[in-house]
Amino acid sequence: MPDKPEKEWFAEWFNHPLYLKVYSHRDDAEAKTCLETIIRKTGLESLTPSDIQVMDIACGAGRHALEFARRGFITTANDFSPFLLECTRTQAEKENISIECIRQDMRHITAENAYDLVVQLFSSFGYFKTKEEDLQVLKNVHKALKRNGWYILDLINPVCLKKNLVPTSSKIIEDLYVSEKRRIESDCVIKQIIITAPDDSIGFEESVRLYERETVEDMLSSTGLTVENIFGNYEGSAYDQETSPRMMIFARKMGNG
Repeated sequence: MPDKPEKEWFAEWFNHPLYLKVYSHRDDAEAKTCLETIIRKTGLESLTPSDIQVMDIACGAGRHALEFARRGFITTANDFSPFLLECTRTQAEKENISIECIRQDMRHITAENAYDLVVQLFSSFGYFKTKEEDLQVLKNVHKALKRNGWYILDLINPVCLKKNLVPTSSKIIEDLYVSEKRRIESDCVIKQIIITAPDDSIGFEESVRLYERETVEDMLSSTGLTVENIFGNYEGSAYDQETSPRMMIFARKMGNG
């Protein structure tokens, strides 16, 4: 019998209920700050939200997508994890806000000329084994955007990370003991997570490809997206290669795209 295809790390980990516990420190206040920066820096604050189509790629449990929807934007939440999408859908129903949830691998997004804004936030790019697969995501985004539409790609700043990488850490979350080991290998930051509960333990591994600024700018340009600005954090501070924790890239599908 042929070997089963290897399961990609995110398909298992992001669909596990413990994922949200481990990342419970990602809060709504941070999401609001990030959104306000995006809306301000793109000029969307001067437009009527109900006229703006937004897609949040790899939305997770919907922190950002739900905030867009609360503000009246026509919002599509995209993720590959049925568990996380259901969390988004449940919260939207609880708040009685309208949001479309679609489960689709970002490599296979098929929308065309549909969105004024596409966001891909909190290091949700670089999950795949090859750079070609990441490039395909960018091609899909270009296709999905309307002319003059914005794409916000939020990456780890690799220069800052390499200088400040914490090799090991641990924390206690309710009845869980979580230990984490980090390393950089083959241009990827790899994190091994061991979660110990009172009656069991389980392990996961994350792997995110790190992209230098020049490389990702070239990739965006090759798909027809023009980089307009780069910010270094969710408050919208100027990007500094040595000290900024994030690399928030504001790119646009120009009118002749």
